[in-house]
Amino acid sequence: MVASGAWQDQTLLDYLDTTVARTPDRPAIIGYRVGDDTRTELSYRDLDQTVTRMAAGLAALGIQPGDVVACQLPNWWQTTALHLACLRIGAILNPLMPIFRERELRFMLAHGEARLLVIPKLFRGFDYEAMIDGIRAELPRLETLLVIGGDGERSFEQRLLDTPWEDTTDTQTLFSQRRPGADDVIQILYTSGTTGEPKGVMHTSNTLFANVRPYAERLHLTPDDTVLMASPVAHQTGFMYGIMMPIYLGTTAILQDIWDADYVCKVIAADSPAFTMAATPFLADLVKAAPNHGGELDSLRIFVSAGAPIPSAVVEQAGRVLKATIVSAWGMTENGAVTMTCPEDPPERASQTDGKALPYMEVNVTDFQGQPRPAGEEGRLLVRGASLFVGYLKRPELYGVDPDGWFNTGDLARMDPDGYIRITGRTKDVVIRGGENIPVVEVENLLYTFPGIADVALVGCPDERLGERLCAYVTLNDSATELTLDQIKAYLVEQQLAKNYLPEYLEVIEAMPRTASGKIQKFKLRERARSVRLAPGPRDGAR
Repeated sequence: MVASGAWQDQTLLDYLDTTVARTPDRPAIIGYRVGDDTRTELSYRDLDQTVTRMAAGLAALGIQPGDVVACQLPNWWQTTALHLACLRIGAILNPLMPIFRERELRFMLAHGEARLLVIPKLFRGFDYEAMIDGIRAELPRLETLLVIGGDGERSFEQRLLDTPWEDTTDTQTLFSQRRPGADDVIQILYTSGTTGEPKGVMHTSNTLFANVRPYAERLHLTPDDTVLMASPVAHQTGFMYGIMMPIYLGTTAILQDIWDADYVCKVIAADSPAFTMAATPFLADLVKAAPNHGGELDSLRIFVSAGAPIPSAVVEQAGRVLKATIVSAWGMTENGAVTMTCPEDPPERASQTDGKALPYMEVNVTDFQGQPRPAGEEGRLLVRGASLFVGYLKRPELYGVDPDGWFNTGDLARMDPDGYIRITGRTKDVVIRGGENIPVVEVENLLYTFPGIADVALVGCPDERLGERLCAYVTLNDSATELTLDQIKAYLVEQQLAKNYLPEYLEVIEAMPRTASGKIQKFKLRERARSVRLAPGPRDGAR
């Protein structure tokens, strides 16, 4: 990887230091909070000084090299600053999605052994501090809780921002001694799998930048191109291309904390970003809102859409109402974006394919015995290369990389003669709703505890905006006479499941389709679900 140029042994600190030296007064982050309609701007000099203070403060609070610092934050500037501060002292950042509730957090914070957690006091009307207080006794490793907008000893502002830690700390020596190497783990992101238990994906600076650099190059992005990110920075999309890539380019990141298409249009008009990336539903929303905003969106040159196939009608409409080129991509938390179309490709490439492999990555479509499939034939999608993650935290047995370096993605795909792939299905049991993986097995296991349910199977049904929505097929015990969707949703909420994971359709059936050995044939239920058409639900925010 080093010999090929994929791994250049650079960390985000190297790019930060370079940009601070070159353009200290350039805006590093412009943060929009949609709820209270506020705008915050930090220059690269401001960001660097804030990061220095925060890093010294984290060290004073006892954070050591290799310790995990977790944060459950929206797209606020504090996430970027916290990641950089962790890098300064060799700590590992574990971003957690704001939609997570007690059930997910109990596992993730304990499994990752987070010593410090940063949360908002309130976001979208939800009290995060009260939630953490409710599970704190179950997290003995969690020593410090810092609350943005909090009070007293828990106040993030008081503990890290208002205290001049740099005045009582030899920061130059501290940072020199603790500066991580490019092969040290710097990030843990949890991804939902098929086992019902999230997996902690570990990345290094080398694996992350082996993706960020060729990604920016394929899109022809330069320091003059401002980046807009309304996708969650606790997802790999937001983290890599909303936190890391702007600093790598030496440009400005615009962070928006709640997805709202009209608000996005207002932000584009005000700050003229050239690039953004989001799940397919976000593109559809922007296309619908664009006609109301005249030429205010003309700065937007590239919109990368991923998470679900882009309907051709959306691409065609985008061509009429936006000047931006629509680029499709496919990737995973384990790799970042692996395949992507090129801006110079014909528009139909974006709606008919998920792109071709980025430099330093390879894709292969094989049968289940590992033999290559002919062009146009469906098979297992395997990937290998420089941006492949380095393992699952405490789960080495799940690191499914073969002796030749191929990682089984769990997806099905076909590849055309030019190397462009199309995702055709998934071998892993995950439904993707609006770009968000739903841990099907976990939700099924909870429903099996509902009184009266004998069998349950969850599958996705197609949805024009969200890609998929979650359908529940159940059979009932003899003692049960009826079951409603509202009943099972209320039950799952009582079990503290994230609301984005709730089924949106319920059908009680007489018997599950099964194989001769008794396994439920989900492909038959997926066929059945293809005819399900649900009314539009509440619009999702940038979670």
